[in-house]
Amino acid sequence: MKLEVKNLDYSYGSKPAVDNVSINVREGEFVGLIGPNGSGKSTVLKNIYRALIPDRGEIYIDGEDLLKMSYKESALRMAVVGQENDVPFNFRVEEIVAMGRTPHKKMFDIDTKEDKEIIRHALAHVGMEDMAKRNYLHLSGGEKQRVIIARATAQECDFLVLDEPTNHLDISYQMQIFDFVRHINATVLAAIHDLNMAALYCDRLYILDHGKVRYEGKPEEVLTPEIIKEIYGVDCSIETNPKTGRLNIAFIPDREHGGLGHTKEHTHAWAEPIEHEHNGHRHSHPHPAPGHEHPHTHTDSEGHTYTHTHGGDDHAHAHRE
Repeated sequence: MKLEVKNLDYSYGSKPAVDNVSINVREGEFVGLIGPNGSGKSTVLKNIYRALIPDRGEIYIDGEDLLKMSYKESALRMAVVGQENDVPFNFRVEEIVAMGRTPHKKMFDIDTKEDKEIIRHALAHVGMEDMAKRNYLHLSGGEKQRVIIARATAQECDFLVLDEPTNHLDISYQMQIFDFVRHINATVLAAIHDLNMAALYCDRLYILDHGKVRYEGKPEEVLTPEIIKEIYGVDCSIETNPKTGRLNIAFIPDREHGGLGHTKEHTHAWAEPIEHEHNGHRHSHPHPAPGHEHPHTHTDSEGHTYTHTHGGDDHAHAHRE
């Protein structure tokens, strides 16, 4: 199973989110989409799995126009693990996974013995077999994500689309999921937040920024300190792990900017000015919005020094002679 995306455009209203994106995934490859938050990774995937309709572009799976297929036909070829996995009704875990068998059935068909074995096998692979009878709504975020991955596995497609599939998962389950995906002989296109996981598991990477493909290649070709600095605005050191043979990225804090890293853009947000009175002196200054706290020090005409820390709804005040 192979995928070809040509010149994909998509806008949310008048705001372009994806701009002339072209992607190729060869049969059996594990290809990753990486990039900062808001770079367009999820929007590209949603256009591919038809949650959104492209403004322009073509999408082919095994040479056939995906956008002209029926939804059932495309579901037989492509399974999806998305970011939003809310279920509005009260289903058991095994019932959620059984939904992955729907494209293989006609209306009113019941689960066969084979279906039940596929469901059990899928749950076992994500460590959720013992929770098959549990209420899905009562699970933690990480447990829900594993159930959705099991549902995609039960769908038995040759192509998997994964939108940050290991969100909310502990490191052991992250590796278990990626190990499992790597060994089921499927073709995979995945948006991945963790650069080290992308370097460890992906054959090739597409780096997106502001809705455009900026770089494409093998991890060792595109995960360089220079490119990571350009795209993410952070410094790093990169070495090859002697045991895995894969890249290992260590990020370096920017202590000059308080250890928060030097991002490409930084904007202060200010709310209405606040006033306060201390020892008969009235002071007025801008009030930063939540998340933009900072200290403010000044000296009055009598030589008294005041230090204030403002942010959100909190206000601290100290007085030094």
